[in-house]
Amino acid sequence: MPELPEVETVRRGLAPHIEGKRIVDFTLHRADLRFPFPKGFKKRMHGAQVKSFARRAKYLLADMQDARGASFTWLSHLGMTGRFMLSLPQQGNMEPGAYAHEVTAQAAQKHIHIEIGFDDGTHLSFADPRRFGFMDCFTGDMSASPFLTALGPEPLGNDFNETGLLATAQGRKTSVKNFLLDQNVVAGLGNIYVCEALFIAGISPRRQAGNLGAKRIARLVPAVRGVLARAIEAGGSTLRDFAHEDGSMGYFQHQFAVYDRDGEACSAAGCSARIKRLVQSGRSSFYCPSCQK
Repeated sequence: MPELPEVETVRRGLAPHIEGKRIVDFTLHRADLRFPFPKGFKKRMHGAQVKSFARRAKYLLADMQDARGASFTWLSHLGMTGRFMLSLPQQGNMEPGAYAHEVTAQAAQKHIHIEIGFDDGTHLSFADPRRFGFMDCFTGDMSASPFLTALGPEPLGNDFNETGLLATAQGRKTSVKNFLLDQNVVAGLGNIYVCEALFIAGISPRRQAGNLGAKRIARLVPAVRGVLARAIEAGGSTLRDFAHEDGSMGYFQHQFAVYDRDGEACSAAGCSARIKRLVQSGRSSFYCPSCQK
């Protein structure tokens, strides 16, 4: 499932091409994804303008203004295999429906569920082979959405800090791995980047969150920030289904220190141990038994 860096990469790729533009054609090819589309979704989206395009945790949020001038938010979640695909209008004289390039992901093309045409000829489609993604609309601030109300702080924002994380961890008997995956604790983290951050911070995924202590927390917060920043710079990680809006892949998987490296030598200088894998709450954790305590 795409994590924060992948979703942020998609946001950055789409925003310059859809912000300020108006939807002139909105087509739904089915009635649902993971959940049914909201009532009146097609009517609400047709004629609406994208005022801005943002992200909260693993959700994409478009600030919209409908044809009557009323504001609402269009929420999208990619799920495991959801993907936005962008086609830009050709330069010069453009015939309706003509685009600069064809979508190259043939598998995704077979599962296109939404097609959006903008007033400048830009075309945006959403494909989701396994249909674990979903979309919603709501009016008002984020507290109006049941998907956003309980989310913890953004890991790249000021609200994610050592003091707050230490306080939240107090008395928690769950493993630090599961603690960080809890979206109420910190929003947007997933399995890949938690494994990588724990390695950087030298913390075992088995350690109880309540036993982290101030010194480990002081290493953990910058480790989380750092690994996310580097992943965003690399365009996220492509393992199976993730691709950018233009079909290109992410490259952070080439920088993994522990994730999916079971049995390989630890990359830390002077360490002769090998990366191990364990299963925690149904998810694989990768770690160095020597470097992480």
